[in-house]
Amino acid sequence: MKDFPDFMKLGANRVDASQQNTADVEGYYYTANDGSQMAFWTCRADRESAEHRHDFDEYVVCVSGQNIIIMDGRETVLNPGDEICIPKGTLHGGWCAAGTRTIHAFGGKRIG
Repeated sequence: MKDFPDFMKLGANRVDASQQNTADVEGYYYTANDGSQMAFWTCRADRESAEHRHDFDEYVVCVSGQNIIIMDGRETVLNPGDEICIPKGTLHGGWCAAGTRTIHAFGGKRIG
C-alpha cells in the first residue's frame, strides 16, 4: 500500500496544522476511552520535526519511508517495520523523508 485507507482519513479526525510538530504533514487521530490516542502521519515532502516532549510515553512504528528520531542527542533511524518507544518527558525531534508513513500511539492526550 502507498497510503493509509480512506476510512482512516476522515475529515473529523484530521489533525489541525497547529497541533503538528512537523510542517505540512498529513495526520489523523483516534482517541480511546481512557484518553490515550493513536495518530497516523503521512509526510509528503522531506521535513524536520521540531524538538518537543510529552507528559506520556509515545510508541512509533514506521510503515513506509524513513523516519529519524533524535532523543537526548542520539539518532535512531526507523525504516519500514522498525519501532521505538519514547519515554515520557524525553526531548525528541527528528526528520522524515518524503513518502514516510508512521503510526504513533500516545499514552495520553496529544491532539485536541
